[in-house]
Amino acid sequence: MAMPKDANWLGDIFGGWLMSHADIAGAIHAYRRSGGKVVTVAVDDFTFIQPVYIGDVVTFFCEVDRVGRTSMVVAVDIRAERPGSPAGTSIHVASARITYVHVDDERRPREIPAEPA
Repeated sequence: MAMPKDANWLGDIFGGWLMSHADIAGAIHAYRRSGGKVVTVAVDDFTFIQPVYIGDVVTFFCEVDRVGRTSMVVAVDIRAERPGSPAGTSIHVASARITYVHVDDERRPREIPAEPA
């Protein structure tokens, strides 16, 4: 939930808050797909579509868009439920494409295992 401390001087939620949470959500998804540590290497695209307001419940939907030998691109679809709107309704507020690299304990790139059948 977007809180007052997350707002910018205009009263909307600060874009960096949304980007940070998108990166965390994408990294969790990449971690699960790779089976180990990942690091963010690029935010390939981040598009703000609608403002997020204090009190909005923000949800991040992730899916792997592309898998390479050591890296993957995760698409993040960000939606918000506005207070007072009908239950289960949300609006698309932002989209991102973030590249993660699977790494070992020394932070060297590591091959991503094939997806289980």
